[in-house]
Amino acid sequence: MEPVYEVHGLCKYYGKKAALDGVDFTVEPGKLVGLLGPNGSGKTTLIKISAGLLTADSGTVCIDKAPVGVYTKAITSYLPDRMALPTEFTAADAVSLYTDFFADFDRTKANAMLADLHLNQHDRIGAMSKGMQEKMQLCLTMSRAAKLYLLDEPLGGVDPAAREYILNTILHNYSEDAALVLSTHLIGDIEKVLDEVIFLKDGSVMRQVGVDELREETGTSVDAYFREAYKC
Repeated sequence: MEPVYEVHGLCKYYGKKAALDGVDFTVEPGKLVGLLGPNGSGKTTLIKISAGLLTADSGTVCIDKAPVGVYTKAITSYLPDRMALPTEFTAADAVSLYTDFFADFDRTKANAMLADLHLNQHDRIGAMSKGMQEKMQLCLTMSRAAKLYLLDEPLGGVDPAAREYILNTILHNYSEDAALVLSTHLIGDIEKVLDEVIFLKDGSVMRQVGVDELREETGTSVDAYFREAYKC
């Protein structure tokens, strides 16, 4: 199967510090992939370059065979690691913005998810807790019919009671011809829905492997493997 997301030789420097140092991997349609690594390993930088918010110093990112640009932004649904909408917006304002801005946005689906998560459409973003803001942004992100979903820490501020719903939302709201890549530190919560994991270390891919293959090889969970691989 042809990959929908391809990264080759990707490098990004901040001064003399390499945030990304020759990152290489591919992701096929239908895969839900965990992007794992400690703080400073390059996860957010990689996602931002892929979403078209940062420029790489060298290397390439292709989504649906196209380099990052106008077309890839139209087929990539990106969830940032922090609130990116004006705090004076209400949830209803955000839904209207996405409806106008993205041709693949499903307003009905977004409103249904907001209701399921008990988010009032008339609440201002600035008055929402961090967890509520993250839930709202996830509803918006997953209401698009994109070819690639890039989620940066989608569970970071979400209470445990809502995580099961959010995991099911992630799992059931992208199609078989799309791929979903998410970064997270909450590996124990998310690994049950993952097909593959990509481990980043010091800006490079340490390993890309199927979750079932990793469990069979190590006899342990992805979370336990991560703790061993990155222990201080």
